[in-house]
Amino acid sequence: MGAPLTDAAIQKLREMIISGRYPSGARLPPEAELAAELGLSRNTAREAVRALSSARVLDVRRGDGTYVTSLRPELLLEGIAFAVEVMHEESGLELLEVRRILEPAATALAAANITPVALSDLQKTLETMQQSSSDLEEFVRHDAEFHAQIAAASNNQTLASMLNGVSSHAFRARVWQGIIDTEAIARTIFEHHRIMDALNNRDAELARAAALAHVATTEEFMRRMLTK
Repeated sequence: MGAPLTDAAIQKLREMIISGRYPSGARLPPEAELAAELGLSRNTAREAVRALSSARVLDVRRGDGTYVTSLRPELLLEGIAFAVEVMHEESGLELLEVRRILEPAATALAAANITPVALSDLQKTLETMQQSSSDLEEFVRHDAEFHAQIAAASNNQTLASMLNGVSSHAFRARVWQGIIDTEAIARTIFEHHRIMDALNNRDAELARAAALAHVATTEEFMRRMLTK
């Protein structure tokens, strides 16, 4: 009986938030009042609040109360990165397939929206990445940063959050640990330069194609690794 009641409480709370009864930043009533409003027990209301707090919909502040969060996509989609990090290795290709859908779209949007300052920062990241090619940990870190900067430049925070989740630093490190070789590093740097050139030229379609080719290369290396 407990789980269905908790699910019902979660659904009711979600509807209250979506309807605007408790908008972003609003403080929920004390537990007893909330339970009465939901028509359920205090224990059930507490479980519902705990579940929505884990999902970053609610923020429980000890000694202060429970508040609706900002509900920003980067907050609500935070769990994607954690899920990716605990997935089994065999899910890696599926994640790359998702990335193959999202990354070209984000890169094309970045070509249209990226600012001169962001372009300059991206160029610096690429240069630093190239200089750190002999240090795998640093190389992976700057690789992740390069793609995160492009995602941010898309000006679509939901898309950027989803993309950053499915291509987290930890997942990149796992992939690179399996495929690391001189050819992979050189090819990755070359493809990053192609993406950079397309962004500099504000060519959305070329940027899309360069990003697609880059993710396809990663898939190729990973398939090769899995068949060894």
